[in-house]
Amino acid sequence: MGSLYRYYKPLTSICFSPPPTKSYLLHSIKIKTHFSPTKKTRLHRFFTSLTSSSQPSIKTNGGDASAASQSSELWLYNTMSRKKELFKPKVEGKVGMYVCGVTAYDLSHIGHARVYVTFDVLLRYLKHLGYDVHYVRNFTDVDDKIIARANELGEDPISLSKQYCEEFLHDMVHLHCLPPSVEPRVSDHMPQIIDMIERILENGYAYRIDGDVYFSVDKLPEYGRLSGRKLEDNRAGERVAVDSRKKNAADFALWKSAKEGEPFWDSPWGPGRPGWHIECSAMSAAYLGHTFDIHGGGMDLVFPHHENEIAQSCAACRDSNISYWVHNGFVTIDSEKMSKSLGNFFTIRQVIDLYHPLALRLFLLGTHYRSSVNYSDVQLESASERIFYIYQTLHDCENILSQHRVAFEKDAIPPDTKNDINKFHDTFVTSMSDDLHTPVLLSALSDPLKIINDMLHTRKGKKQTKRIESIAALEKMVRNALMVLGLMPPTYNEALQQLREKALRRAKLTEDQILQKIKERTVARKDKDYEKSDAIRKDLAALGIALMDSPDGTSWRPAIPLALQEQQVAST
Repeated sequence: MGSLYRYYKPLTSICFSPPPTKSYLLHSIKIKTHFSPTKKTRLHRFFTSLTSSSQPSIKTNGGDASAASQSSELWLYNTMSRKKELFKPKVEGKVGMYVCGVTAYDLSHIGHARVYVTFDVLLRYLKHLGYDVHYVRNFTDVDDKIIARANELGEDPISLSKQYCEEFLHDMVHLHCLPPSVEPRVSDHMPQIIDMIERILENGYAYRIDGDVYFSVDKLPEYGRLSGRKLEDNRAGERVAVDSRKKNAADFALWKSAKEGEPFWDSPWGPGRPGWHIECSAMSAAYLGHTFDIHGGGMDLVFPHHENEIAQSCAACRDSNISYWVHNGFVTIDSEKMSKSLGNFFTIRQVIDLYHPLALRLFLLGTHYRSSVNYSDVQLESASERIFYIYQTLHDCENILSQHRVAFEKDAIPPDTKNDINKFHDTFVTSMSDDLHTPVLLSALSDPLKIINDMLHTRKGKKQTKRIESIAALEKMVRNALMVLGLMPPTYNEALQQLREKALRRAKLTEDQILQKIKERTVARKDKDYEKSDAIRKDLAALGIALMDSPDGTSWRPAIPLALQEQQVAST
């Protein structure tokens, strides 16, 4: 954790980014529409561009109907059943998905990034399968933490929260997360929240005390089925508010009576504000109905938040039912969960100040979403180096393909390339349909990228029959996979330049300084002063700058600093 601790101190004051501009909003719209499918298709749509009428058809397992049917399946781990289940939407071709959003009182950290990158990949993959997805992700802008922070800063809670909502949206654009269909805020949905509380009271699942309304967990025998917890596990003061007036220590607030210095709204029980859990039950019902397909969030929300959501929703409507409860694992530091309450967190903004946002995204996707991922500098450096390699390879493809007009004809792609494409296709289908196993897919990218590099740079590869056609087909295949993973930059050249700039910032060097070192090294090599030449290379390598010699001269690229490389080797 050396470098980020070295560069950053705990945040004592916050500088907000300017509010989203017209260009920012257009960028969000562009992101959203760029990937939306126009019709429902099966998974082999991934290779539509390679199997069009002008190109040879690429099939798997002989291209039979059963293989095509299997390719459209998706298995998701359901926290409720504690097993993987075949995904079947309630309405054919349509998916309703609700993901709990941030409580907006501070800049979001990379634990939040993991949640929304995870569900962005799920969103993209569902769209890839041809589903019309209605994706709802809320903002909590009324909450104890927001009020405490606003009082600390002497600001209005709703205004403060609005600022942090905008900051969050900026972070999501940087991370290439597609915008949801709708992003409701608690403060805009008081009528729906009050209406749901009234129904819960009418149905006998809640009670009133001095302007407060509490849910009675004893009234719901199924309470605890999601988390597997028993009522006796819910001791007062441990994730459950202490209040001697409650019938059961595990009872939780649906409505809190107004207190001095807090925002409030009128209700049948007097002025006050909602408890934390009721908001998501009310807003998910407002936009998706009482029954929908997927409800998601971090593993820390299983209890109490999602457990209480289920209780409220079922108490308000007997027919309430969510098919799949999906949760991602934690981001940890030294095996301890990253969180604001523990003070062991880095904001997204802090990390992407030193690393490319898509390197952070690649790092998060390098571990299966249900497993914990341990945050470290060496992991981020490794992801940064890897994504530079990917984009450099594809940039080199673009350069050579721009010099040729590739007209695909029947049997234009050689048999070896077809086999490589089919192999990757099988891995894509197997890994993504198996509960979004992104690490397997990322690993599988190594083979086509190596083949492309061989064709671009080795004597043997340059002599391959129909080399340009093969490069074009493989480049499209890799590009389409990156689209599903949300790892496609606007341009490869722009991303490569940004990756270099981040590497310079981490090394505390300018490019002019590196070029000067390259000149000094060139002179030393001409003078046969190899000791000095090697020392210059090693000094730069220690800072994460690798020198590459070629007949055209010496260039540089970002690399893992030597000390971290040694740490990486030692850990394996």
